[in-house]
Parts: sequence; structure tokens; C-alpha cells
Amino acid sequence: MYMYKMEVELEKEGLVHLIIMAETDEQAFDYLEEHLVRHFIHNPEVREASIIEKKRAVKGSGYVIESK
Repeated sequence: MYMYKMEVELEKEGLVHLIIMAETDEQAFDYLEEHLVRHFIHNPEVREASIIEKKRAVKGSGYVIESK
């Protein structure tokens, strides 16, 4: 299992970051869509989505997300 740090540019909401656990890159993108639909009231339009980092999910794994 891997942890994915993903960056998503949405049409109206701007830039968002997600941390997702998945077995494959394809699965990570599928989960990304599911999380966006659950989080926002309406179904957001995705302009671009990319994987920023990918790490094995082991005890102690994590990411630092800076806000600028």
C-alpha cells in the first residue's frame, strides 16, 4: 500500500491537496474523485490532478503540507 500526496486544480475552488492511501496510481486517482465528491456540496470540475509524492505506507509515514 502507498500514500499519495496529490495536488488538484479545481475550476472554481482553486488548488487543493489530498493525501490518499491506495495500492496503485490508478486506484489513487479513483479515490481522489470519490473524496472530492464527498467533501464538496456539488461535484467540482477538475482541471488537473497530479501525484506530487508517493511513499510506502508504513508505521510513521507522513507528509508535511505547507500553506503559503
